[in-house]
Order: sequence, then structure tokens, then C-alpha cells
Amino acid sequence: MASEIDYYEVLGVARTANADEIKRAYKKMAIKYHPDRNPGDKEAEEKFKQAAEAYDVLRDPDKRARYDQFGAAGVNGAGGFGGFGGGQGMNMEDIFSMFGDIFGGHAGFGGFGGFGGGRPQQRQYKGSDLRLKVKLSLEEIAKGVTKKFKVRKDVSCPECHGTGCENGSRPETCSTCHGSGYVMRTQRSVFGMVQTQSPCPTCHGEGTVIKNKCKKCHGEGVVSGEEIVEINIPAGVAEGMVVNVPGKGNAAKHNGVAGDIQVLIEEEAHPEFVRDENDLIYNLLLTVSQATLGDTVEIPTIDGKARVKIEPGTQPGKVLRLRGKGLPAVQGYGKGIGDIVVNISVYIPETLSRDERNAFEKMKDSDNLRPSSSIKETIFRKFRSYFE
Repeated sequence: MASEIDYYEVLGVARTANADEIKRAYKKMAIKYHPDRNPGDKEAEEKFKQAAEAYDVLRDPDKRARYDQFGAAGVNGAGGFGGFGGGQGMNMEDIFSMFGDIFGGHAGFGGFGGFGGGRPQQRQYKGSDLRLKVKLSLEEIAKGVTKKFKVRKDVSCPECHGTGCENGSRPETCSTCHGSGYVMRTQRSVFGMVQTQSPCPTCHGEGTVIKNKCKKCHGEGVVSGEEIVEINIPAGVAEGMVVNVPGKGNAAKHNGVAGDIQVLIEEEAHPEFVRDENDLIYNLLLTVSQATLGDTVEIPTIDGKARVKIEPGTQPGKVLRLRGKGLPAVQGYGKGIGDIVVNISVYIPETLSRDERNAFEKMKDSDNLRPSSSIKETIFRKFRSYFE
């Protein structure tokens, strides 16, 4: 099996790189390995595709978060190009249509040498993303939960229904670009005559202009408002994860694409469990009698209790596991359902009654109550392992 290629390594950026650094790195790679600069070079074409795939993932906060946590498996099939090794499912035209404007225009380099130099789409605005925090209990994390939020955000104007036009009027075709949304200019460069297409300065790439602007939104198509948003949090999420909710962020101008809501997960401390990835650690405190004679005790679980048999002579530090009683892996990634890990501790009483003291005095010199050499060695190995 081929080793997974690191998207950050492909673009030559650090894992902490911000959006601007990622964009600049992609632009540099795309220009270096552009098909017009490397005609017939299959290796350059492959690197061009790889850079596009890496940029597609790292420019998107949700995809990047999934990739950072799960690797390529977290984004394949979720909007990526289908993995490395040829960019299955994507061709040059797809790449240029998605990222052509990274060069400052939609064509550049003389129309990409025949790779998707067609007519660019008119500009469509995208609303900005919103970021929320939600604190979840361990029980909510175990089962998943739906949360409702009242969100203050930009919403579509109720008067013009997002068009920006007054009294049911319609936008008019831009006289500068004749509705195309872009203007073309040709200039000589080291690569020959280069045509560049840039957004029209009059309509800003929309292809239309609004003469009669809505008085409520002043032609923007959006106003400030509120919305009750339901957000489904999947089971198994962890502190610091981000759940992306597409289309629930700020509305966009002129009925464009709404932004997303990114929900940052925080965990409430649990009174009995400590979380270790998908496992839950529970400290069971036994009495001297229980540890010595054995017993059956109840252990808390996420949805109730479980009975556990304590064998006679159980030593402090022994670990028991309740298989499949922990937390599920988020959206099926990881090792599946975790365990409850029970750590055995023994309580030594601080005060004794007269009868209890007499009982312990009688047993103090019993050889059977003294630890054997093998027990001492076992305990020492456990002790030493804490420092290794």
C-alpha cells in the first residue's frame, strides 16, 4: 500500500499555516507546474493536480480539521478529489474551474493551453462563517445530541427577498461587461501573449447592476436579524473538535451562497470518569476486606450500572476492563467503541475502633499477611513502569 502524502508537505507549508500562507503556497506551486509551462510533462501535471487537491482540503476549515485529525481518510469522499495517485475523478478543467481565479483572473496563461479556458461563471457572493462554542456532558457526547441556538446574523432581506431590488424590479445587464461579469485584456509576457480575465469594475463580477435599490437593505440583499438554528452534534466528539454546519452562517449578498456555522466542542468535567480518547477511566475504591475476601460491586456506566466480580486477593493497581462500555468513535473513524477501564484502589482506614484494632493486632504477625517475594517484584515492576 502506498504511503499517504502529506498535504502540508505538498504545498511546503507548516501545519500552523494560515489561510493566506496556504493560498500563496498553492499559487506558487500551480504556476511552477502549470501545463502551459510544462507541456507534455506528466510528472509536472501530477504535481499540479496534487497541489490542487491539497489546496482544496486545506483552504476549507472543516475539511482541514477532519484532515488534521483523521488524515486523508477523513476527507476522501467528503469533497476532496478522491485521494492522490492521479486525482481520480478530477481533470484539468475541474481544477481550473474551481481555482482559476487564484491567478488573478479566470484564464491566465493563454487559456491554460486548452484545459478549461471556457467562459467563467458570473460572480456569486458567499456569506461569512460564524463560530459558536458548545459545552457537552459526557452523556451527550456518548449518544450525540441536537442543540438549538438563537444566532444573530445576516439574513436575507424580507422586503426584496435577497435581490436588492426595490418594488419587484430586476437587476439590469451591466453595460461595461455586457453581462459576462468579467473584462479581458491582452498583454505580452515571457510566455508570449497572455490574456487575463478579471472581474468587471462596474458590476464587480455579477454581470448585472441594480438601478432601483431596496430601501431596507440599500441594495445589498441582506439585513441584520436572528434565526433559531438546530445543530446535530454526532456521538464521540471530543474537546477541540469543530462541527461544521453548511449554509447556516451569514446570508450572502444578492441571494448568494450562505456561509457555514463552525461549532467548537468543549467537554464538561465528569464527576466519576476521566476520558482517554474513547476509553473512560474509573477509579474503584475497595475496602481492605473487599480486596482480601473478594466481593461483587457495581460500576457506573454512561447509561446505568454494571456488576463486577472482585476476586479474593485483588491487589491495588490492578486494572479491569468493561469492553464496549466506553465512547463511540466519531462518525465511524477510529477503533470503534471504547471501554470502561477500572483502576483498583484500596482504602486504608485512618481510625479504628478498639475491636477493629484488636483484630488487626492479632493478624499483624501472621506470615500469610506478609507479601511474598513474587508479589514484591510484581509491585516494583508496576512502580518502575510509571517512570519509564
